[in-house]
Amino acid sequence: MPSSTPAPAPTPPYPHCVGILLGAGYGRRYAAVAPGHDKLMEMLDDGTPVGLASARALRQATARTIAVLRRDQDALRALLIAAGCEVVTVAANADGMGDSLATAARHLIEHSDAAESSCLVALADMPWLRAATCAQVAALTPAHGIVAPRWQGKRGHPVAFARERWPELAALSGDVGARALLARHPVHDVEVDDPGVLADVDTPGDLHPSD
Repeated sequence: MPSSTPAPAPTPPYPHCVGILLGAGYGRRYAAVAPGHDKLMEMLDDGTPVGLASARALRQATARTIAVLRRDQDALRALLIAAGCEVVTVAANADGMGDSLATAARHLIEHSDAAESSCLVALADMPWLRAATCAQVAALTPAHGIVAPRWQGKRGHPVAFARERWPELAALSGDVGARALLARHPVHDVEVDDPGVLADVDTPGDLHPSD
């Protein structure tokens, strides 16, 4: 369920596309190195929390941004709502990215209008993704159905899905995400000049890549 009415946002370049930010993971690899730390609340060099930086790229490129979180992520929830995101909460027994995607897709199916014809799925631990890349991927979705960015030959995030794929997203579960769906359907790969499509935060050493 949405926790709050989001703040108004500037009109995005692709109003047909809804952003989905997946942030409900436990970040166990990060916590194993830095016990008690939530990687999505850790600060980047400019003082922005990882999860908030990740949300901003989607907010600039899409009509709405829906963040999927756990019930216990109060601090991040407050930041994202203040930034204009809707927040939906995974079930207590959710077990991985597939469950998070399904939660978001079910919410979209129930709470979207006919003009919203695609969604753009990004990960909350990828704070260097550029808004222009999100817009580039979103722009191609109506023509191609599923679109993913590539940088130096490697596929990354965000991945966009046309509305007809939402029921398949809603049926996902477990920790495999949308890999099976991507294997079943053609994916249009677009080359981008953005290393942020591959760069995530797994351990504290990833927070300052230029060090």
